[in-house]
Amino acid sequence: MLQPRIALRGIRLPFRCLPSLPSPVRGYSTIVKEIEKNKPKPIETPVNTFIDPNVSFAPPPAAILLAFSCAPTLRAPPRGHAKGGRNNSGRVTVRHHGGGAKRRIRTIDFLRMAPGPHTVERIEYDPGRTAHIALTTSKETGKLSYILAADGMRAGDVVQSYMSGIPEDLWKSMGSTVDPGVLAARTAWRGNCLPLHMVPVGTLIFNLGLRPGKGGQLCRSAGTYATVVAKGSDSRQQTIQDEQPEAEKKPLSQRDQQKQERLAQHITVRLSSGETRLIHKDCCATVGITSNPNYQYTQLGKAGRSRWLNIRPTVRGLAMNAMDHPHGGGRGKSKGNVDPKSPWGIPTKSGYKTRPKWKINKAVVHARPRNQGKRRRGYN
Repeated sequence: MLQPRIALRGIRLPFRCLPSLPSPVRGYSTIVKEIEKNKPKPIETPVNTFIDPNVSFAPPPAAILLAFSCAPTLRAPPRGHAKGGRNNSGRVTVRHHGGGAKRRIRTIDFLRMAPGPHTVERIEYDPGRTAHIALTTSKETGKLSYILAADGMRAGDVVQSYMSGIPEDLWKSMGSTVDPGVLAARTAWRGNCLPLHMVPVGTLIFNLGLRPGKGGQLCRSAGTYATVVAKGSDSRQQTIQDEQPEAEKKPLSQRDQQKQERLAQHITVRLSSGETRLIHKDCCATVGITSNPNYQYTQLGKAGRSRWLNIRPTVRGLAMNAMDHPHGGGRGKSKGNVDPKSPWGIPTKSGYKTRPKWKINKAVVHARPRNQGKRRRGYN
């Protein structure tokens, strides 16, 4: 079927090799001038027609300001993220690592030296730890900071730190003297950070420090806590010494004096594992239990969720090639008739081959009578 001819007159084509076209090619400057010439002029309106200078506009919501203010200072990208367990030369040094969602490190205040009340703005998820964290705002300075959230902490709660000393109002309410009962009733609340000597005996604590002036290092994972068992010197030894008459009292040795001084400067704390430790009385501790105690019952549910968490699959050595594992290779399910070994050729089962040569008692083996050995082997 014949197609109708297209008239070239009045049609602009991108080919410059057609001299018979009547319309010349225009430049870009002429087109811009025509557009500006035909552009409608804006309508001029008085300044005070729509906007009243006396009217003040409402500020943006606090949540938006909070998100923008905490983003650059409290969060930072981690170093070495998404390297798949490889070192600087590209070799895999940590197996079963790789992939995973992008993470940002939250800067957590473990020491909490800032005094004054702090308001909990919200409870957040932290990909770098199992427990939840809380974003707090200082009522005095308005500074934002992340702290470890205690179990039961909610947005709107007010927490305070007494690491820098007892506040003046609390000091005056006690009559300028330390009243242990009033001090414990006013300070030992969930989420408050105290020096260890201010925590009453029997209180559950978390985010426990190991050295004075340093942040918390113990009981920071989800659902963990410690218990304050005793404070000061051992009360049992003290009562025994007090009951003895003065004539029978013996002077303490240097070792006993050092022991009493150590007990006077340290607090006895029992951890969740049952271990009992002596920790200096000026170390920090937060009252309560670490948040998210049900983390131990978490079920991933599918393999993809493990990949989100930067966990790669674990493959049996039997299913690998001979070059990848000592158990690999062969036809079918066979590990080459070798003893169980690690991917690097080290024996993994308990027994003779896992012990160093200097630990093998060869004297006992050679001192055994020959007949006894034959009977054991079945040569009677």
